[in-house]
Amino acid sequence: MPYPNLAGKHAHDALFAPGEYLAYARSHGLVDPAPPPEAALLCYQPALARRLLGDEPRPRPRMPGHVRPLPGGDGRIAVAAGFGIGAPAAAVVLEELGAWGVRRVVSVGTAGTLQPHLGPGRVVVCTSAIRDEGTSHHYLPPGRTVEPAPELTAHLAATLRTRGLEVEEGRSWTTDAPYRETAAEIRSYREEGVLTVEMEAAALFAVGRHRGVEVASALVVSDRLGDAWEPHFHADATAEGLEAAARGALEALLGPS
Repeated sequence: MPYPNLAGKHAHDALFAPGEYLAYARSHGLVDPAPPPEAALLCYQPALARRLLGDEPRPRPRMPGHVRPLPGGDGRIAVAAGFGIGAPAAAVVLEELGAWGVRRVVSVGTAGTLQPHLGPGRVVVCTSAIRDEGTSHHYLPPGRTVEPAPELTAHLAATLRTRGLEVEEGRSWTTDAPYRETAAEIRSYREEGVLTVEMEAAALFAVGRHRGVEVASALVVSDRLGDAWEPHFHADATAEGLEAAARGALEALLGPS
């Protein structure tokens, strides 16, 4: 059966767009009246978001997507956090950010590595994503992979390296079902040279392409999928890699792409 289920879906407009929801939210006082930020960082780890934003008392959450301005960023950069994980959640936040006026977005999160040379905390800049989730297929016609914004991705990788990080660039496998990653799939993708597996990149790249928002993704290795599963989510190296990648992404967003 083709996916989406209704053939020819991509030739039709949606019944309602994110801008309509934004207008509804604005009518209820849920949107900051100030101009939108130029760019935003998507952050999936609450502890990392607290370090980036500081621990000052939180104001009423701003729309959209649990967005807060970056301290010292002059309103140009925002951090979106606390919205959950996975392709649908990240896509909704990106849709609302784009409708608000944000034009550049970097996603920073964890990923499992399929390659033995990548250890915990290693940073991977994603250059393409395998579309093994559902969300991207509602935005783009059938295809195996989708790519991020090339200029922003190159600028992100260069910025991270300038900050002294050892960065790997390559393809990721995006899936909706982390508890159904089979040994056969892992072996096949490893042999293909795929570096990581995660839950958001393909959807974000597809939404960004559909809506004209530049999107890039930095992934930090938090576990290894080899002969067995090796989790390192709470390792110091993972936390350090996440913070270094996030701060590098913020620098990249502040500068020209």
